[in-house]
Amino acid sequence: MDHGSDWRGDDQPPEDLNRIEQGKHYGWPFCFADRQVDLYLTGEPKGSEKGDFCTSTIPPVTMYQAHSAPMQLQFHGGSQFPAEYRGDAFVTMRGSWNRAPPSGYKVVRVRFANGQPTGIEDFMTGFLTNGGRAHFGRLMGLAQMPDGAMLVGDDTNGVIYRVAYVGG
Repeated sequence: MDHGSDWRGDDQPPEDLNRIEQGKHYGWPFCFADRQVDLYLTGEPKGSEKGDFCTSTIPPVTMYQAHSAPMQLQFHGGSQFPAEYRGDAFVTMRGSWNRAPPSGYKVVRVRFANGQPTGIEDFMTGFLTNGGRAHFGRLMGLAQMPDGAMLVGDDTNGVIYRVAYVGG
């Protein structure tokens, strides 16, 4: 999952989840989202024009709200959470610095079935405060403990949150 770039508006470009394959090109820096030409960039790809080049690139497998700022993705393989979480991915969203309204500031779960993403949903929220006009923390890293619990790093507050399943 990668960042889009700034200065293209509050909703462009979206964050992308790509399935990386050797020898394939995913568009950056000439294209974004579903192979859209980046008009902000003045250069052209070597040996091609942006329009032709972008149609030959590989589109993302899914996209997410622009400026959410994905920082780390980790697939969950532990047994501490319910079985339905195994094989899904978690992504820390650091949060926007110039989007109105702000986006990100959470951990999302990317659901997978048969190796394909099927949806993205909020997993750990509460870091936007004051009606979404301020933030309490900015999330960075993820780690899975031997017991399957998840650690989430917040470098604004200098803390690590331990997330564990306690339900029945």
